[in-house]
Amino acid sequence: QVPLVASGGGLVQSGGSLRLSCAASRFTFSNYRMHWVRQAPGKGLEWVSVIGTDGTTTRYADSVKGRFTISRDNAKNTVYLQMNSLNAGDTAVYHCAARKFVGLPISWSQRDFDFWGQGTQVTVSS
Repeated sequence: QVPLVASGGGLVQSGGSLRLSCAASRFTFSNYRMHWVRQAPGKGLEWVSVIGTDGTTTRYADSVKGRFTISRDNAKNTVYLQMNSLNAGDTAVYHCAARKFVGLPISWSQRDFDFWGQGTQVTVSS
């Protein structure tokens, strides 16, 4: 069983909304800070958002601030990403990732996360 499974992606028109989910298993979900990271076609990884272990602390990339909302349900071992006002620049594969420690190195990579999900495709048509 894969530790992180993301779902909820799809094709949406510009201005639309999607809600991504990421179900965790095989580790103690409530002990980990959960991140969303995306990769647009032909580009590198872009950090999107993080939520603290109890859900009270959240952070967002400037590119999504005010449009995306991260949340988690520790009883369901699931983290969510509500995405509103989507535009073509949001087209990417969205990965959920778990990291036990606070923050990320300046030059972070996938290897800095303890668990990494397989990703779900989000395509925004203009």
